[in-house]
Amino acid sequence: MSEDAITHTGSPTPSTSRALMLLALALGLVALPFLVQALGQPALVPLATRVLIYAIAAASLNLALGFGGMVSFGHAAFFGVGGYVVGILYRNYVDDSLFLGLIPGTSQLLITLPAAILVGGLLALLIGALSLRTSGVQFIMITLAFAQMLFFLFVSLKAYGGDDGMTIRRRNELFGLNTRDDITFYFICLAVAALVFLALWRIVGSRFGMVLGGIRQNERRMAAIGIAPYRYKLAAFVISGMGTGLAGALMANYLRFVSPDMLHWTKSGELMIMVILGGVGTLLGPLFGAAALVILETVLTSWTEHWQLVLGPILLLVVMFTHGGLSGLFGRLGIGRSER
Repeated sequence: MSEDAITHTGSPTPSTSRALMLLALALGLVALPFLVQALGQPALVPLATRVLIYAIAAASLNLALGFGGMVSFGHAAFFGVGGYVVGILYRNYVDDSLFLGLIPGTSQLLITLPAAILVGGLLALLIGALSLRTSGVQFIMITLAFAQMLFFLFVSLKAYGGDDGMTIRRRNELFGLNTRDDITFYFICLAVAALVFLALWRIVGSRFGMVLGGIRQNERRMAAIGIAPYRYKLAAFVISGMGTGLAGALMANYLRFVSPDMLHWTKSGELMIMVILGGVGTLLGPLFGAAALVILETVLTSWTEHWQLVLGPILLLVVMFTHGGLSGLFGRLGIGRSER
């Protein structure tokens, strides 16, 4: 360690501590499948995969909610549509048919993931262009309304399973890898999550991210100095929708199933809980929040069918007493600090 990385007391600087924490977290995530296999708990690999997928969705929502100040209750729309992109393309691939008579089906992950990102971004552009003309409660209700409209639309599409959803017999293919293997698919999701978090880190630290933070703190003042808040907020909302659509596509592959439940408003609520639980406006908070919520749900459902009654007070205690979610708690314990 260089002298620049040491304070006059001989302790590592906060930036060095954060770097060490990130390195330890990365090594832990890479080693996790092998550790749980050695411990005779292979079922924990799919659980960790689900955490990574939800972390991508929650981090994408956090860009709009935590860094942009846009309380969206409609991100389930992007999550579900991303899943249906995979399901519909796979259905057309199996049937050797064209979607809308134009688009051929496919089972290639390198095609379905970008397609889900593109569709999620376009949908976010449409919803955001209309919703962002309002603010506050009106914005929340409009995003919720759009998500529910799409929910009922997919319920009515009997060609794609309607309310029963649609089965995807095989996960999408990637470079000849055995994506049916849980460990292989875990590492695919880990690589995607790493790229997403790296991209969000660059976005938040860029001039765009600083302007977005200024708009969150005082939109009128930013407008007074010549910045157009609408365009910045719309761009952030679109990026957020793209990331959530990507997560939905991965979830459809993980489950090998897609249904309108992925578009229901309760899914938006779950993503919001993950962000709040982990720490709003923090980079790693969504990962911590996703892990906490998924693990708590898994453990509590094994104890009682009324697990929500136990989960509610736990979430309430975390939000009330951690002061910044799990990221804030970890920071005070010296595990790492989170910054906006």
